[in-house]
Amino acid sequence: MATLEMGLRLAAGLGLGAVIGMERQWRARGAGLRTNALVATGAALFVLLSAYGFDAGLLGGVRVADPTRVAAQIVSGIGFLGAGVILRDGLNVRGLNTAATLWCAAAVGALAGAGMYPIAALGTAAVIIANVVLRPLGHRIDHQPSGGDELSISYRFEAVCAEPAEAHIRALLVQAVGGSEFQLRGIRSYNTDTDHQVGVVAELTTEQRNDSQLEQAVSRLSLEPAVTAVTWTVCTDPDNTPDDAPTPRTATKNWRFRSPVTRDHTR
Repeated sequence: MATLEMGLRLAAGLGLGAVIGMERQWRARGAGLRTNALVATGAALFVLLSAYGFDAGLLGGVRVADPTRVAAQIVSGIGFLGAGVILRDGLNVRGLNTAATLWCAAAVGALAGAGMYPIAALGTAAVIIANVVLRPLGHRIDHQPSGGDELSISYRFEAVCAEPAEAHIRALLVQAVGGSEFQLRGIRSYNTDTDHQVGVVAELTTEQRNDSQLEQAVSRLSLEPAVTAVTWTVCTDPDNTPDDAPTPRTATKNWRFRSPVTRDHTR
């Protein structure tokens, strides 16, 4: 194959990957312009190497090498790169869309390396449409309630502990509500009126009430010597409450302990 044709295929992979990356860069995602361009370029290079880099693949004028093997390895290898942009923030997982975009960028680069310019261009357009056009639709679906009068429930969980144990209590709190239907909306700490004590507050959201899960979290935290008080509150999420709905009722339960060693577990 002429060097010019190889250069055109490589440039197509670079350009189309950059187009995909521009959308990611504009949204300030972890893998932006350069990352997607490099992924597509690398995929194009591997396909060119597989298809035209081995003259020994010719036997009697017939090519016996299998370029699809390299394409399969690209699919496997891009998984490790995609895993690097997937992050867990409390109970929420971020970066899945970015990882999928990297995967598509590799496919676009492989198509460009194989000289399939129209399909590569259509693939680029499909990725842009999925990331731009489908985003508002996804947000609209997320904001719609799943039932007629069903509302999301918001919980506020608070634990007071010794200041040196703050990081440990935060980790225990996240672990206690993990693996359930709770969505962690935020977690913060504040200084209490008592010296050397801090309060850890977590805000949780769920579609259905699940008080038993919080009771288990209280039981787990009550075993920690550094914890002196635990409080949880549940009320209807005001963000999903109609304007004409009555003021939601709030249920609060408190556990206070006399000392970090000997406790009076009362409600």
